[in-house]
Amino acid sequence: MSDIVLETRGLTKRYGGVHALEDADFVLRKGEHVAVVGDNGAGKSTFVRQVTAVEQRTAGEIIFDGQPVHFAGPLDARQAGIETVFQTLALADDLDVPSNLFLGREIFKWKLGPFSWLDRKTMRDRTLEALKTTAVKIPNVDNPIRNMSGGQRQCVSIARTAAFASKLVIMDEPTAALGVQETAQVENIIRGLKDRGVPLILISHNLRQVFDLVDRIVVFRRGRIVANLRRDQTDGNDIVSYITGVKGGAENAA
Repeated sequence: MSDIVLETRGLTKRYGGVHALEDADFVLRKGEHVAVVGDNGAGKSTFVRQVTAVEQRTAGEIIFDGQPVHFAGPLDARQAGIETVFQTLALADDLDVPSNLFLGREIFKWKLGPFSWLDRKTMRDRTLEALKTTAVKIPNVDNPIRNMSGGQRQCVSIARTAAFASKLVIMDEPTAALGVQETAQVENIIRGLKDRGVPLILISHNLRQVFDLVDRIVVFRRGRIVANLRRDQTDGNDIVSYITGVKGGAENAA
């Protein structure tokens, strides 16, 4: 049985005449944490948007959990077991923390035709459990999200992803707007996912973070994958050389 969780073959996205992503061949194995790095506009977020079906690919294949997939949208990807933290957090400002954690997967006491009754106590209890597991500290989970700091909002989004992680987690710049303490908190969540054997794709500009957290580094440049390197067989200068184009071609990890 294959240990490959996600594979893309020739994944391509064009916007008119602009080639945002071209022939991306990518593999992620069970329990593996992989960083996707590159300059702004290199194709990193475009790659994630195709995998999660935020956008529909122009060409190529996506094989997830051993099966070719063609998700209609992000909800399909999530239902298949892909949890994602996007740069836009996809949180509902007017709802509290439990309502946001269970947004789209609410727990009901009962449903009868158009009528239903939410099981708010169960959702709140499970939210507190999820926050405890991920070490995210929110003083009052009953507060609407709009009353929270940017760091707290980001941590809620990441806790939601970690709590429901099943087959794959994708994080797109999860600490870009966070302070030192909140960044450390998110990195500990990522380590917890590693301990649980949950595979992760991490998009990050922070090379210190990348080298601290992942097993392998994939470099995008101008819409193409130009390097695929094991973390312990490369260094920051090497990665920067690929990002800037000093080094070219596609180098693959053994």
